[in-house]
Amino acid sequence: MRLVYTIGIYLTGIVLKILSIFNAKLRLGVNGRKETFKILESTIDSEDKTFWFHCASLGEYEQGLPVFEKLVEKFPDYKVVLSFFSPSGYEVRKNSKIADTVVYLPLDTKANAKRFLNIVNPDYTIFVKYEIWPNFLYELKKRNHKAILISAIFRKSQSFFKWYGGLMTSSLLAFNHIFTQNEKSKKLLQTIGYHSVSVTGDTRFDRVFNQLNMDNSIDFIQEFKGDKLCVVFGSTWPDDDKLYMNYINSLKFKNLKIVIAPHNVKPSYIQSLRSQIKAKTICFSEWSEEKKLSEFDIFILDTIGYLSKVYSYADIVYVGGAAGTTGLHNILEPAVFGIPIIIGKNYSKFPEAKALIELGGVHAVSSPSEFESVFDVLASDNLKRQKQGAINIDYVKKSKGAVIQILDYIRI
Repeated sequence: MRLVYTIGIYLTGIVLKILSIFNAKLRLGVNGRKETFKILESTIDSEDKTFWFHCASLGEYEQGLPVFEKLVEKFPDYKVVLSFFSPSGYEVRKNSKIADTVVYLPLDTKANAKRFLNIVNPDYTIFVKYEIWPNFLYELKKRNHKAILISAIFRKSQSFFKWYGGLMTSSLLAFNHIFTQNEKSKKLLQTIGYHSVSVTGDTRFDRVFNQLNMDNSIDFIQEFKGDKLCVVFGSTWPDDDKLYMNYINSLKFKNLKIVIAPHNVKPSYIQSLRSQIKAKTICFSEWSEEKKLSEFDIFILDTIGYLSKVYSYADIVYVGGAAGTTGLHNILEPAVFGIPIIIGKNYSKFPEAKALIELGGVHAVSSPSEFESVFDVLASDNLKRQKQGAINIDYVKKSKGAVIQILDYIRI
């Protein structure tokens, strides 16, 4: 089975090279992987003590970051190798301050796994959520390297729990311990004979709660908002635009300021988004101090890096991704600021969304009319906004603490 899998990985590599000719994102990954071993060989010495942190993409990086930061603080003499599989993680965090070396993870072949571990020789390895690469994990176990999986979440439909999932199931045995987000995941692991598992919750709660200790002030957002009600549409996609566009064009609430921070900030999409809006609009990319932001109704944040702080100015938040099939973005970032949240209907794979909908701090809508109905109530009822926002921040407070439990386990 491992041989078949490895042949499949080689074939995947060939396909990716062909497709990368026509796809810029794939091209970044293909070209980036060509440089991985060169970068490692130039930055890691055989006598270095190292941590290896691996994340699929940006979301997993943010999930693992509170653990990474504490380990770097606790063991400052260790070098950190941070690897990503996806360009959307690597390209944004290739200059991460917590790592000495940031690389693309090579394709999961036996030869790549051996070469990678020969260079890095990690004293401790941490994978985040559900990044399972059989050849890398097999090689880690063969060398008796310590490895853990954090913030893991499993579903019965995954291959680990199917009759044909032997290779993936055995790969989990490479981890000395798995820290899961919930009890259900722990029980699923126990059904396949894996018992070195602890339920610690999601490290994202620790991550977002730390945001309250940061300076979240942004002068230009304060100028734009003034003393008016502020609504933030965060990490939105075209399917999300369809839910709210007619409503914001109706301008039912004159005492309203709207910030739209789309997931895609490419000029072509921003131009398309702006063409749909009737209200007086300005983009971050065209703003200068000569322009008074207070005179505009809508601010399109066509840049990255501000959203988590922008949420602190919001009175109501819509988080994108669940109106279509791209996947719901992080609702915990606005939740920690005590804000009521609206999302799309496709949230079933996101336990925090399900929990907060049940508690009453989050609303899921499936049509423009549902969006309008929910928004009308929130925009006109300050007491209701405060009550629902309090539910959200209380949920975050009660759910944090995973980082402490994980750090207590790690022994170097």
